[in-house]
Amino acid sequence: MNLEKLVVISGLGGVQKVAANRSNGLIIEDVDSGKKRFVGSRKHQFTPLGSVTIYSQDPDDVIKLSDVFETMLEKKASLAVIPANSSKTELHAYFSQIMPSYDPDNVHASDMKKIIKWFNYLEERDIFTQLEAEEKEAAAKAEAEAEDATKETTAATTKKETSKEESTK
Repeated sequence: MNLEKLVVISGLGGVQKVAANRSNGLIIEDVDSGKKRFVGSRKHQFTPLGSVTIYSQDPDDVIKLSDVFETMLEKKASLAVIPANSSKTELHAYFSQIMPSYDPDNVHASDMKKIIKWFNYLEERDIFTQLEAEEKEAAAKAEAEAEDATKETTAATTKKETSKEESTK
């Protein structure tokens, strides 16, 4: 799951899509309305969801937010997502079922609440389905380009062999 185009901005609610980068801020697209606007970096802080990680019990490892979201989606049928305003013990119990390798000492309840809020926000707006469709489309495009390159290589090789045969006659 590629979360690189999604960003959380201080002072703005929810998750936004990045439409373009500027040297002094971002042009963002509202997920709900699709309207684009400029948000300056002097006034706001940007957190790309693709760069968010949580601590794991292995000190040399971290868990990507995309992995957490994928696991939450997979386990949603058997393990309902708890409300973001749940107690600290409930949040830790939920996360230990979703990501058993997370570090309960370094991942705070406030972090878990944010992750659940972001997940619910994106789930309500069907963003995960859109991201999956975009990934499949990009993979199909890359595969088609690879096929075209293979065909061109084969055609060039065949042309070389044909010209060698003609020159030997």
